[in-house]
Amino acid sequence: MAVVARKVVIESVQDAAGMAGLIEDGVFTADEVIAIIGKTEGNGGVNDFTRILADQAFRAVLMKHGTRSLDEVEQVPMVWSGGCDGVITPHATVFARNDETGPDDESRLTVGIAMSDTILPEDIGRPAMVSKVADGVRKAMEIAGITDRAEVHYVQTKTPLLTMETINEAKSRGESVFSEDIHQSMDMSNGTTGLGIAVGLGEIEMPDADAIGSDMELFSSVASCSSGVELDRAQIVLVGNAPGAGGDLRIGHGVMNDALDFDGIYDAIRSAGLDLPERPHPSDLGDRLVNVFLKCEADPNAQLRGRRQIMLDDSDVHWHRHAKGAVGGVTAAAVGDPAVFVSVSAQHQGPPGGGPVAAIVHVE
Repeated sequence: MAVVARKVVIESVQDAAGMAGLIEDGVFTADEVIAIIGKTEGNGGVNDFTRILADQAFRAVLMKHGTRSLDEVEQVPMVWSGGCDGVITPHATVFARNDETGPDDESRLTVGIAMSDTILPEDIGRPAMVSKVADGVRKAMEIAGITDRAEVHYVQTKTPLLTMETINEAKSRGESVFSEDIHQSMDMSNGTTGLGIAVGLGEIEMPDADAIGSDMELFSSVASCSSGVELDRAQIVLVGNAPGAGGDLRIGHGVMNDALDFDGIYDAIRSAGLDLPERPHPSDLGDRLVNVFLKCEADPNAQLRGRRQIMLDDSDVHWHRHAKGAVGGVTAAAVGDPAVFVSVSAQHQGPPGGGPVAAIVHVE
């Protein structure tokens, strides 16, 4: 079954009118929606309630316009990344299926969705979480109908992080957690998940426990990991290409080697199947780019192309917000659209100081 993907702008914290309009216009039905990946305007931290508000608004539209039960609608994965620092526009990319099929010799966009086993508080930052995520990735790949791992170009996840409640719950069972720093647990949850994706796709071997969060030479080139308080398992949306999938969409990926590497963005677009000149301009994209999805981080050496950087030393504004705003600006300039998915905390996701890029395009 073909996958349809459309980007809609979120005009206010609880706005889902863009998706409702697509349903009313017959682009897809509410019951055909299979996943949503979006940016909300909150602080991007542990207490970012805008993710919950957006989630409620989009699920309400699916309930209003569709026939699925509340339980079925609640199972639709919605990955919300908080924080639209700089020029980033709040938006969502909606994925849906229809009954269109395509020639077996043409690879087109496909999506596989899976949930891992329960991730306990004591699993975060440890090999148990890597293994659980890896198993979930393999399951999602099978559901997507992808047999060639090289055709997996984007794995978006949402995983739990630590809160004082879950830390105390683990202690009550005699278990320990890797850290009681709540904000640090966001980075570590993302990083451990990135390693799980890399293991699941065969990019790396199972890492030693002491490599998690420390050996940054171990990473996935297609992982995009977010974490929050909304769930206790890894929610996995795996996107790639498969022969006969149907539709007119393809996905590709590249890597930004640092925060200024817009060539990595164009590499991802070329990888998806869109021809670009040697030095592209946003006008070369026309209306064929659906969206780009990036991870970013502050360079751990506090350097950018030989120049000193201060975001890691800033006590007023967390480096998450510096990095997201900067890379969001670079990305918006590269594609000519500020509604881009840029998520921070890229530990074990792309090279240090950089991050993976995925792009979905309409092909001929």
